[in-house]
Order: sequence, then C-alpha cells, then structure tokens
Amino acid sequence: MGVTAIVVSLVLLMYFAYRGVSVIILAPLLAMFAVVFSGESSHIMGYYTQVFMVKAVGFIAKYFPIFLLGALFGKLMQDSGSAKSIARSIIKAVGEKRSALAIVLSCGLLTYGGISAFVVAFAVYPLAAALFKEANLPKKYIPATIALGAFTFTMTCLPGTNQIHNIIPSSFFGTDIYAAPVVGIISGAIIMILGVLWVNYRINKDKAKGYGENHTNEPEIHSEKSLPIFYLAILPIVVVILSNYLFTKYLIPSWNVEYLSDSKFGSVPLNKVSSIWAMIISLLAANLVVIALFFKKFKNLNKTLTDGTLGSLLPTFNTGSEVGYGATIAALAAFAIVKEAVINIAPGNPMISEVVAINVLAGITGSASGGLTIALSALGETYNQMAQTAGIPLEWMHRLASMASGGFDSLPHNGAVITLLTICGLSHKQSYKDIAMVSLVIPVIMVFSMAIILSVIH
Repeated sequence: MGVTAIVVSLVLLMYFAYRGVSVIILAPLLAMFAVVFSGESSHIMGYYTQVFMVKAVGFIAKYFPIFLLGALFGKLMQDSGSAKSIARSIIKAVGEKRSALAIVLSCGLLTYGGISAFVVAFAVYPLAAALFKEANLPKKYIPATIALGAFTFTMTCLPGTNQIHNIIPSSFFGTDIYAAPVVGIISGAIIMILGVLWVNYRINKDKAKGYGENHTNEPEIHSEKSLPIFYLAILPIVVVILSNYLFTKYLIPSWNVEYLSDSKFGSVPLNKVSSIWAMIISLLAANLVVIALFFKKFKNLNKTLTDGTLGSLLPTFNTGSEVGYGATIAALAAFAIVKEAVINIAPGNPMISEVVAINVLAGITGSASGGLTIALSALGETYNQMAQTAGIPLEWMHRLASMASGGFDSLPHNGAVITLLTICGLSHKQSYKDIAMVSLVIPVIMVFSMAIILSVIH
C-alpha cells in the first residue's frame, strides 16, 4: 500500500503540474497524501513541519543567494541590452546560412555564463525570429534551436557551467563544478553536434514552406545603435567565468577555514560549500560590473533590481517545495522498497542507477533541478558510498548526475518548455517534437551511453 501511495502521489504531481497547478501548492499536499495513504496519517503534522518544511527551507537557505544573484544578473544583462548584443554579434559572425548554429551558440554562451534559460529565451527569440524571417526558414524550428543552446550541453555537461544543475551535485559528492571535464566536454560536443544536425535536417526538409504567416507574438526588432558593443557586453560573463575558476581552484582552497568545524557553522568540510561560495562571489562581482559599465543604459535601475529579485522567488520556492516533497517521500517506510528497486536496476553500478533515478524524478516533477535534488537528497549518500566502495571517481558521479537532470525534465509539462513556446508564440503541436528530440532524446541517449562507457572503462 505504501509503494502504491508513493507512485500515485508522483503521478498526480506530474499530472497537475502539467495542468498548470503551482508546485508550491502541489508539493506539500501530495507529500501529505503519500503520508496518509502509506498508513502514517497519525504522523502527518510531524512530517509536514519537521521533514517537509525543514528540508524545503534548508534548500532555500543554501541556494537562495545563487538564485537571487543569478536572476539579478540575467535581468541586468537583459535590461542593459548586453544579452541581445552578445547574441546579435554571434549571429552576425556565424551568418544566416548557419542560422541554427548561430542561435545555439548564442544561447550556449549566455547560459554557460550564468544567465538563466528563461532570460536567454527572452533575449534571443527576437533575434532568432528576425534571422529566420530574413532567411525565410520555418519559424516552428526556433524553439528547438533555443532549447538546444539553453537547456542542454551548457546547462549540465560542460565543466564550469554556472548553472544550478552543475552546482547541486558538488554538495553531495564533495566535488566542484569542473568535475570530469573530459566526460563533460565530449558529451556536450556530441549533444550539440547531433542537435544542430537534427534541426538543420528538419529545416531543410521544410524549407520550401518558408517562415509562414499569421504567427503570434512576433517581436519588435530594436536598432543596433542602442545596444552595447560586444566586447563590453561580454565582459560581465568573462568576470563570472574567470572569477569562479580562480576562487574555486586557487583562492578559496587557500583560506583558513578551520572555523567551519565548529558546530555553529554546521561542522561542514570546505569541499561541501566551496562551489557555492565561489558562485556567490562571482555573480556578485559580475552584477557590480554590469551596473558600473552600463549605468546610463538602465531606464530605472531600481525597477530592474526589483524585477530581478522578484523573478528569483518563484524558481527558488518551486524547487524548495519539490525538495521538501522528495524528502518526505524518502522518509516514508515504504520508500525503502523503492530505493532498493532503483539501486538494483544495475546492481553494483551506481552510475547507471543514478542516471535512471534522476531522469525519472526530473521527468515526474518536470524540473531538472527539482528531480536532481530529490534524487540526491534521497540516494546521494548511498551513491557516494557505493562509488567509493567500487573505486568509481566521484567526479564521474557528479557529471553524470548533472547530465541526467537535463533529460526527461523536458517532457511537455516542463515549465521552461511551456515558457519557451509561449515566448515564441507557438504550440506544442507545432514545435514540441523537435524540442523533445534535441533536449530529451539526444541528451538521454548520451548520458546513458556515457554511463555505460564509463562502466566498461572502470
């Protein structure tokens, strides 16, 4: 009965999230649903206040500075025109004959630099629409090119990417965001190449149909004269990448942090927090650089900062609620059966087990970061111990975990997919097939293939 309650709860979470119900409302209700129908209804208030809320707030306390500074950075880059300047420069350099590649590279650079996928979609879509219209290419393939650049290889694969999906595993495996660079670079390159080939194949197949007519949400293209020059626009991203590397690899490890062993600091080892510290410092520095460089370009800096701050709240609390949900499910007695089943998918091989668990949970929740955190909160310690026992590098576990979060998360109910289609003025029927191919099918095949290859190598 307990396992059935967990499965039904997960199915309901996926269904109602797809129907547009807020996860902040869904997560606690369905977590308590699982508690009641698992036969532990007498403990419901304890589960809610001492498990769900404690874990949800713990996640928010740990990662809110990154969500906040990241949202501010994205908003500052957007309102200053820097994001559009970078995208436009790359598109012009690559050329309209390589339209898909130009958009993918533009999105990839912005995402790698720490700008959220939502902001990237808003910034790049007007330029992509202008490029496709000028080249008379079918508009319905724009979402796939943006998804490939923003939701895949630069979000989860490439070492050093400043996305939360690459930071979360570091807390569970004691690694940093540069973990397994060879694995990440090879995987990311293959995903990008196959994705571009797919989109180009689809565009060429339908090229005769042209851009199409009667589209909605057609963007207004602003003059290039109002945009910052490329070299200044990209400087804040350079600051994020370089400062993150310096603080992660050299500066923070040299600090005297013996005080962290004190109970009031959580008795935490440095490698559990160094990636978070480096990201906070780097994003703060980048935000200050954007403001200093483009102060005069902000029509209302206070509004930009306020909008950026408010924009950080929903993704933070959405993910926090999903973490609370996962922690509650993991605390149920029946979850021990689920846990064993997942681990025994590939007995003695934590890499494949981890990839399966994260993909499934990311798919159910419709969230890469949510599924990643739920899986690692429940099974991260187990995978850590299994990997060390088997002699598997924890850097591999980190990279595979990050990559796995960017697979089944892209099912139709994913918030980023829905937002992207809304921005582009297109429907699931028109564009989802190609979004799914580049951000779900290819990444999933890649991460499972890499897990198998690493298992053979090991």
